[in-house]
Amino acid sequence: MIRACALMDLPPGEAVRIVGPHAPIGLFNVDGVIYAIDDTCTHQDASLSEGWLEGCFVECPLHAASFDLRTGEPTGLPAKRPVKTHPVLVEDGEVYVDVEVNKDVA
Repeated sequence: MIRACALMDLPPGEAVRIVGPHAPIGLFNVDGVIYAIDDTCTHQDASLSEGWLEGCFVECPLHAASFDLRTGEPTGLPAKRPVKTHPVLVEDGEVYVDVEVNKDVA
């Protein structure tokens, strides 16, 4: 797990983008429930955390593709492929995201 941010830095209805070990991750606060997905739209390279949040859905700011934050599945064209979702843990006021980290030692 990686530390993403302080919970107080992600108020309800807001999103933030963090640097993940492999790709940017978008964090979304939906009425106190935090969701984490890969932040790049699968239709075209746009940051989903800069899109519009409505309930458990985020709309891409570039071409209005929509994704379900719970599953990563696209819910509106032009996106056809899902984004990856990541488990989230909130503990002691901190938000952590479970992402695969390459553990190879050089």
